[in-house]
Amino acid sequence: MSDSPVTPGDAPSNPPSVVNCAVYGPQGKRDVPLADVGEALAEDPACFAWIGLYEPDQAVLATLQAEFDLHDLAIEDAGKAHQRPKIEAYGDALFIVANTAQAIDERIAYGETHLFLGPRYLVTVRHGASLSYAPARRRLEREPALLAMGPSAALYAVLDAIVDNYLPVVDDFRTTLDALERDIVSAQFHRRILIRLYELKRELTWMRVAVTPLQDVLSQLMRNTGTLVPAETKLYIRDVLDHSARINETVDAIRDMLGTALGVNQALVTLTQGEIVKKLGAWAALLAAPTLITSWYGMNFHDMPELDGRYAYPVLIGGIAVVMALLYRMFKKAGWL
Repeated sequence: MSDSPVTPGDAPSNPPSVVNCAVYGPQGKRDVPLADVGEALAEDPACFAWIGLYEPDQAVLATLQAEFDLHDLAIEDAGKAHQRPKIEAYGDALFIVANTAQAIDERIAYGETHLFLGPRYLVTVRHGASLSYAPARRRLEREPALLAMGPSAALYAVLDAIVDNYLPVVDDFRTTLDALERDIVSAQFHRRILIRLYELKRELTWMRVAVTPLQDVLSQLMRNTGTLVPAETKLYIRDVLDHSARINETVDAIRDMLGTALGVNQALVTLTQGEIVKKLGAWAALLAAPTLITSWYGMNFHDMPELDGRYAYPVLIGGIAVVMALLYRMFKKAGWL
């Protein structure tokens, strides 16, 4: 799968949870073992490290902490999922948590990415449903000018990938809602429509929980006065913030449309039920007229009108037919039949 760590054969000297461990500098990219990152950085003051981890164990996190002198609280958070999106400063480093989303089997699965940003390193720690950041890494490697901006450029590439991965999920929501809207206005009511509307509304609520806090994180990065995120990188972060805001607005719009769809669905169900009740009432009235008339002749009284008449029975049948015809015409004109 694309969101799983690489096999040990891709990096023989690294644990399986280490997806990528590379040092970038004027001489280009160099893959290094995680335990030797500090030495590689010391050899060339102009380079920086970009490390990608997927659900690492405590041993890998301990090695990471030793290499970059990371704070205990940040390492503890990175080892556990279920963290809220946030940005925290620990000395000269930033610790960032962002939610990720991925469509799996027509359901949205959520994960987390924890990022450590330092003067000469960026570390990403992925948990749960999260696509690989290898495309973001390759994109940055194709743009030397952007890569030369250092770890902050790598941070931008990862955050941009997280936000871009929201787009297919939002598009799926929009497509599903369009299909449900067509089903809603169809002639027949299906219970599955209401169930799917509820499921979609639940998914959108969780999506909003994932997207909205990321805007606060990006806004704080824009306001950061330190040297970790220079002014030239903030221009790119601002673009990610704009994309995040548009996605959040789209999610809100779909949620509003979904609420409207639920209301329309309930109104159409009520209207359909009313139409059915009217038809049943009209047919009941049509059947009530002959029932009432014929029931008089079942009371076993001798002196009843038309009992001895030669044409009494045909006249009675004709009278019932006329009454039913008049009732049918009246209900048809009223739209009940």
